[in-house]
Amino acid sequence: MKNWIKIITKRSAVFVALCTITLISACSKDGNPNGLPDANPAEYARKSNPGVIKILAIGNSFSEDAIESNLYELAKDKGIKVIIGNMYIGGASLANHRTNAERGTPAYEYRKIGEDGVKKNTTKVSLEQAIQDEQWDYISLQQASPNSGQLETVQKDLPAVYNYVKSKATNQNVKYAYHSTWAYAPTSTYSAFANYNNNQTTMFNAITNVAQKIESIVPITLLIPAGTAIQNARTSALGESYNVADGYHLNALGKYIAACTWFEKIFGQSVVGNNYNGGFSSFEVKVAQNAAHLAVLKPFEITSMSTYEAEPVPLANPVLVDFGNATPSATWNQMSGYTVGSKVNLKDTKNVFVGMSLTITERFNNINTNGATGTTTPLNMPDNVSSRNFYGNARGALFNGIVTPKGVIEVAGLIPTLNYSFSFFGSRDASDNRETLYTVSGTNTGSASLNPSSNKTQIATVENIKPNAQGKITISVTAGPNNVSSNGWFYLNAAKITSN
Repeated sequence: MKNWIKIITKRSAVFVALCTITLISACSKDGNPNGLPDANPAEYARKSNPGVIKILAIGNSFSEDAIESNLYELAKDKGIKVIIGNMYIGGASLANHRTNAERGTPAYEYRKIGEDGVKKNTTKVSLEQAIQDEQWDYISLQQASPNSGQLETVQKDLPAVYNYVKSKATNQNVKYAYHSTWAYAPTSTYSAFANYNNNQTTMFNAITNVAQKIESIVPITLLIPAGTAIQNARTSALGESYNVADGYHLNALGKYIAACTWFEKIFGQSVVGNNYNGGFSSFEVKVAQNAAHLAVLKPFEITSMSTYEAEPVPLANPVLVDFGNATPSATWNQMSGYTVGSKVNLKDTKNVFVGMSLTITERFNNINTNGATGTTTPLNMPDNVSSRNFYGNARGALFNGIVTPKGVIEVAGLIPTLNYSFSFFGSRDASDNRETLYTVSGTNTGSASLNPSSNKTQIATVENIKPNAQGKITISVTAGPNNVSSNGWFYLNAAKITSN
């Protein structure tokens, strides 16, 4: 009897063990054919990739601008392996993300740059799917730009989005970031700009006010001040050079600045000196990298970059200057200020900064819009350039309350060992002789003149002027000896500068 009991006991144990193995196996099979409870998701979580930094942004087109270009390459230059994800819905706000999280809506385009640098886009993805696709090291949140400076909108929806993301993250050591975005260009016509009285400074201050309060709303680890970096760069010689035509999305250089800011905050090392240049000139890279670095150092205030200048270079291509136009013309530098101190930093016709600048040291009277159109000169001017000018009145009765004996422009950033040549165009709808004299002075001096009255064909050229030891030349514009107008009217519409 005892032997039978032993046999039955052993067989029962084997049967129970087999049943247990079968149940565990069934629980772990996809499709769950036996209708058993789901297996523990942790069994299937994507394994961590040692040595690879994984970054996920939950955002919109502004996160697209910031991380889908350049960030991978900046990291690669420093030997840093990355995976970058962007959960994209155009214009998505925190309220949108909150709704999508609560409903599990697969509304996103999941844009993922793999370890190999190849980007793959997948549509109809939910937040949960993307969050659990990798053991993310960093997950970034942001507000849509129309509300980026409206604190109450962030306070309302950010905690819910943060809590949802945290509940789904598979990396217990994940760090959370807040992407503080940029103010619009002053010329933006986007309707949301009215939220900030159509004022860039007002918008920037509102955004940084939100940024300063983020840590009191959710416990983030990193604030990424991309907007401050853009604002810093706007104080440089590059000016408003970072937005596309809509005035709020970033152009290629703006995207590079934003990515530089992300690089420095995520990886904890200065981006200044990074060898990846994004195809930009050395001066543009210098401004971009330093704008980002300065923003990381002072995320809530603008740091002036007015002292950043391009290094002087020989002119491989001509420099063209349009006097009196605020509207850009392709390949032309616009100088719209005619009073003392007005300054423009110059690019050549290939859009490369050449280290040169023009500064008004003696003012012109004003701007005239009655120059010739349909001109035929070696300058190949569009009508937008030839039809406007700086003008002055060298003598006679006051005009606009003043007499301007001459207008003087200082050209700086020249190479003292080179010779420079200048061609000038002046034009005004008139019939009398308004001869204008252009004098160019460095270590030597040269002059040339023309009659601007209804001029469509003539230019005045001064050749082979050598800068002084400081790399400067002055241009003086005044009435010529044959000028018969009672006010001594003189004009400067355009100029071309070349070097030997």
